[in-house]
Amino acid sequence: MDINKTVPTNTITRKLVDLDAPTGNIYESINIIARRANQVAAELKAELTRKLADFSTPSDNSVEETFENREQIEISRHYERLPKPAIVATEEFLRGEVYYRHGDK
Repeated sequence: MDINKTVPTNTITRKLVDLDAPTGNIYESINIIARRANQVAAELKAELTRKLADFSTPSDNSVEETFENREQIEISRHYERLPKPAIVATEEFLRGEVYYRHGDK
């Protein structure tokens, strides 16, 4: 997932008119953004888990020792610096990149 495509990492004040323009209903727009944010968060978590799985070592010890691995720390820091899923979802929604449909139609 390429999350670094012109997504701001800081807070931006949004106009409600901009958010409800695609759907005509602010609550529906927020619901769509929230669902997309959950998808983005799940994708990021799966990607991070997959990358960190390389560093896990199966051990039968009841007491787990913590090993510092510089590469593992760098991967974690990279994911901490990424924009939050809600910001990514809002940007995608405003650019028209989110597909949604009404269940009653």
